[in-house]
Amino acid sequence: MNSGQFSKDVKLAQKRHKDMNKLKYLMTLLINNTLPLPAVYKDHPLQGSWKGYRDAHVEPDWILIYKLTDKLLRFERTGTHAALFG
Repeated sequence: MNSGQFSKDVKLAQKRHKDMNKLKYLMTLLINNTLPLPAVYKDHPLQGSWKGYRDAHVEPDWILIYKLTDKLLRFERTGTHAALFG
């Protein structure tokens, strides 16, 4: 499941010529429940207003924010640290 904002974020990443195969691969790992993720993704829980979500790095300054529960995987946002966390 994706948020509406996630779809907009993906379009922006495409416009910025990001390698979408990297994002798709990370998403596939999550969809296939390949956990824990390889260390290269620096997967970690978020705090504050993002508590309950996780952050994985597609590239050093390109992240994927997602929420994973027993029944649901939701892709919430993707973008740079500055764009997502201000």
